[in-house]
Amino acid sequence: MDVTPVTLHLAQEPAADELLGRSPLAALVGMLLDQQVPMEWAFAGPHTIAERLGADDLDAHEIAAYDPEAFAAILSTKPAVHRYPGSMAKRIQQLCQYLVDHYEGDPTALWRDAATGDELLKRLNDLPGFGKQKAQIFLALLGKQLGVHPKGWREAAGDYGAPKAYRSVADITGPESLKKVRAHKQELKAAAKAAKAAKAK
Repeated sequence: MDVTPVTLHLAQEPAADELLGRSPLAALVGMLLDQQVPMEWAFAGPHTIAERLGADDLDAHEIAAYDPEAFAAILSTKPAVHRYPGSMAKRIQQLCQYLVDHYEGDPTALWRDAATGDELLKRLNDLPGFGKQKAQIFLALLGKQLGVHPKGWREAAGDYGAPKAYRSVADITGPESLKKVRAHKQELKAAAKAAKAAKAK
């Protein structure tokens, strides 16, 4: 169950999307970065990091062993990779160290022998920086766009696993689906705001 190169459209930038489609570690790092910044900014991050490392891909062993201050500087150099480059640099190194310690640095080992969606979800959930929601979204991305289909993967991914759900990055395949996901997120925000206002009355 290795990931075969596909075309993703998460960074909305050809070179960055090409890397995400062929590099499981880049996709994982993009998912990790996808918080408190626009999605495109987050998923362009792995390509920027690779370029600044002078590489055409990310390597878990290299990043885990990198001097923390020097790695933080790579993320902080303008344009910064994230709104919080220092803390995200630390999280990326923790993620890579975890992959080195548990999967010999190979992210595809996370899902290669996962028999069920629940097992894969647990493995993703155990990753540093991945809570349940992030784990479910990445599981849905693996299933919907990267050809990783352990038994029961849709159920394990929850609402994100439903076909044509347009709830997360797992459903973005181009500009139209991006608009639908954005609209869904706006609806959620509006509903949360309304609920908060009603509670305050």
